[in-house]
Amino acid sequence: MSLLDSWTRSEHTAAGFTHSTYRKGTGPGVIVIHEIPGLTDQVIGFGEEVVAAGFTVVLPELFGRAEAPMSVGAVLKVLPRVCVSREFTVLATGQTSPVAGWLRSLARDLHAELGGPGVGALGMCFTGGFALAMMVDSSVVAPVLCQPSLPFAVNKSHGADLNLSPTDLAAVRERAAGGCEVLGLRYREDGAVGTRFDTLTREIGDAFIRVEFEGKGHSTVTEDRQQEGVDRVLAFFGEKLRAQHRTGAQ
Repeated sequence: MSLLDSWTRSEHTAAGFTHSTYRKGTGPGVIVIHEIPGLTDQVIGFGEEVVAAGFTVVLPELFGRAEAPMSVGAVLKVLPRVCVSREFTVLATGQTSPVAGWLRSLARDLHAELGGPGVGALGMCFTGGFALAMMVDSSVVAPVLCQPSLPFAVNKSHGADLNLSPTDLAAVRERAAGGCEVLGLRYREDGAVGTRFDTLTREIGDAFIRVEFEGKGHSTVTEDRQQEGVDRVLAFFGEKLRAQHRTGAQ
């Protein structure tokens, strides 16, 4: 039996891209964006936890094979493909990955259907910063960044970059100044994250909520799961989404 059998599969087309999505649950909307190598059993399991907490969860399938186990081989198989894909900016600084347009469209549609103050968005590792890019759109009111790792931290400037264009960074600053908070989770010694948390603190100040764990782990809500981190994420979604949620668009 497939782990996704109880999820409703669909497709979303926007910004020149089409991707499959899987949906489950009721309540405010949350988009959970998988890490490399794809929609692994642990990512799906985390999605199930968000569903059980009372949310409508959408899992986009951006790359990889759904339910493929997390392994070095799976990562090495997918990584070259995403590195050359026009959807992702993996090395350039000061640029927003083009897939952000597709994700923003997905968030707008979900918000229009479900109503309430907006939707939540969570990215992890390779997609960690995508939730920040989605925050440019007012439909996203609860962005969560789990170990954001783009652009690849090959040097100090890359490790400090937020994978945002100057225009998008200005929009993030404006929304943060208007009260939209950003939750970030990382292990302190995770080199893949670079110094992005320091950049976020500098750019948006107290609007950035830092949750940092000791050690060299990486995947805060999946492979190297921290229950405190999962609890903080669910509480953040509840605070930002549930209090004012109602069925139907505003």
